[in-house]
Amino acid sequence: MKLVGVVVWYNPTNKDIKNIETYIDDVEKLYIIDNTEGNNNKDKVPKSKKIEYIFQNENLGIAKALNIACQKAIKEKYSFILTMDQDSSFHNNDLEKMKTIASKMDLSKIGIISPWHKTKLKIEKPQEEIDYPLDVMTSGNILNLEIYKKLNGFKEFLFIDGVDIEYCLNLKKNGYQVMRMNTIEMKHGLGDIFYRNFFKKEFMCDNHNYLRIYYMARNYRYIRKEYRDVAPEFCDILVKIKGLIFKIIFYEEDKFKKLRSIFLGIRDYKKGKYGRYQN
Repeated sequence: MKLVGVVVWYNPTNKDIKNIETYIDDVEKLYIIDNTEGNNNKDKVPKSKKIEYIFQNENLGIAKALNIACQKAIKEKYSFILTMDQDSSFHNNDLEKMKTIASKMDLSKIGIISPWHKTKLKIEKPQEEIDYPLDVMTSGNILNLEIYKKLNGFKEFLFIDGVDIEYCLNLKKNGYQVMRMNTIEMKHGLGDIFYRNFFKKEFMCDNHNYLRIYYMARNYRYIRKEYRDVAPEFCDILVKIKGLIFKIIFYEEDKFKKLRSIFLGIRDYKKGKYGRYQN
């Protein structure tokens, strides 16, 4: 499997940049799409002839950055692309193992090949070596670019949150699958997650900033509208806000900004207002 890769940067740390070392050997080429505003990071790019650095000088959102890389890969005649977040890394030669397994399979109906994401989330890994979940996070995935073209890529108007969920549900709606290899692990930072107990019941706090809360409140409602017929229970859970409000009020910082963002996100969804949030 000839594989090109993309990683999206936004104010990357030294650790984020070092993560590239865990997969650069297993791709033919790597696009770095840098969404950092006003700060060119070209001098931080690892020294490799495989890397093509593309500085945007503005935050175009994750969907736009991924589409730029996918379109370049298609023009350069690649059939598969690895999509990485800057905070993600592979173990040992797991990406090469992932490619080897995939190359022996019929992938005509597989839109995404995903590893198991090792995060702070307290989720038990399935016993099956391979399963077919409804959705997976974007990082660490191998995208089938033939299917990507049929779906017209990622929805750029969503900007950030829900981009991965929408793409996975769009795959299912069009008769394609997400395949996850649970024997392949990838380390994924996944933000400032912590757990708390309330009357002996444990629950997770995402502790996202207020901008992320805005996109979640807005975009998840769009996803429910478009895909409730595909996954009704999943989509209904996405838009529940009582638990989110409870966690913000009792355990998280910037309470007022986050609560206001929920209201603004729902308001803009009802108005049909998408794209980057304008304060």
